Amino acid sequence: MPQSNAVSHMTLVRARAGCSARVEACLSQLIEPTLQTPGCLHFALQHCDNDPLLWQVAGYWQNEISMLAYFNSSLMDIYGALVHQQVVDSLDFQTFSDVGGLNR
Repeated sequence: MPQSNAVSHMTLVRARAGCSARVEACLSQLIEPTLQTPGCLHFALQHCDNDPLLWQVAGYWQNEISMLAYFNSSLMDIYGALVHQQVVDSLDFQTFSDVGGLNR
C-alpha cells in the first residue's frame, strides 16, 4: 500500500508600515487551533530578524488531505481579515511536498 508523503505550507506576510504588531496579534490566533487540527505535525509563526515587517507562517502536515482540510477551514479567515483591515502589503502562500529523508 502506498504511503502518503508529508507536505508543508509556508506563508510570507508583509505588514504595512506601522502595522506589524496588529499582524502579529492576528497571526498568533492561528497557533493553538492549528496545532489541534487533525494531521498537523508542526506549526510556527516566526518574525524575520532583519525585516520588522516580515512574518513567516509554516505548517507541516501528515498528508495533503490534512493540509487541504486546514486550507478549507474557518482558520483561513484570519488572512482575509488582514487584507480587509488593510494591515498587510502582501501575502505569499506556497506549498511543498516531501521528497524523502525524514519520512523514510
